[in-house]
Amino acid sequence: MGSQAGIQRTGHPSPDRPQGRPFRTLALVFALALGLLTGCAATSDVTSQARTKLGTVPEFHTELGFDVLQGYLNPKALPNSLALIPPPPVPGSAAFAHDEEVARTTFALRGTPRFTLAVSDFDLKMTSLLSTFSCALDARITQENAPYLYTLLRRSFTDIALSTYAAKNHYQRTRPFMQNHEPIGIPEARASLEKDPSYPSGHAAIGWGFALILSEISPERVDALLARGRAFGESRNIVNHHWFSDVVWGRFMGSASVARLHADPTFRADLEAARAELAAVRAKGFPPARDCRAEAMTIGFVP
Repeated sequence: MGSQAGIQRTGHPSPDRPQGRPFRTLALVFALALGLLTGCAATSDVTSQARTKLGTVPEFHTELGFDVLQGYLNPKALPNSLALIPPPPVPGSAAFAHDEEVARTTFALRGTPRFTLAVSDFDLKMTSLLSTFSCALDARITQENAPYLYTLLRRSFTDIALSTYAAKNHYQRTRPFMQNHEPIGIPEARASLEKDPSYPSGHAAIGWGFALILSEISPERVDALLARGRAFGESRNIVNHHWFSDVVWGRFMGSASVARLHADPTFRADLEAARAELAAVRAKGFPPARDCRAEAMTIGFVP
């Protein structure tokens, strides 16, 4: 994320590695995601009394324009990215050479539909994120037709984003465009991106975290949702805003944050309410907000 430079200095969020062992790293991410999808369903202790009281949670850093709310968790309860993820690859290492190679392979995508989608994935406003996942979810979600689902994501966004900042602030990794001097997808964001550390990617954490949460709410759409969450992180490489390892370890922190959120009774209660809302939205036939066939072809997802 680029516009959160102010947040990173105060320890508050900003969204935005496979190391040299990419297959091992991806296996860890997959294992954690699978555990969430199969073993973390809300339990019978959830009641309507535990739900967020709609309209009572303060907005989080309104100046950022993301339309998000204060998270569910005390900042001290967040997964500690500095303790959980390894240092970013150093120049001269095999892992860094892999980061550089992934960056080079994305340059050929400029001017293609995939690059256009990657540019649009930069937008972290809540309405944009809901549009991003509307095809994968097979529903158009709004604050009006699904207030608990909307609130669930607005609050989770903050927790997931904040979880990346212990490592971001410690390592202060520079972004790829600052080293390879290639163009970026959002030129007007250059100044803010240069001030916001690259590792791990907050965008990738949020995209993957949302994919996991929505997969619990709509398990029949799990493949489409995880594919879109994966592509959301890959977009960070395609626009030359993040290294490959930034994205992989960003996904890891997204998984870790969602795992921790399941211990919160209010999160679990809101999740149950969101599941009921989604069923009602589908019954009323609110269609996705995008050309879903074109998007699936663009990200290479074949159901």
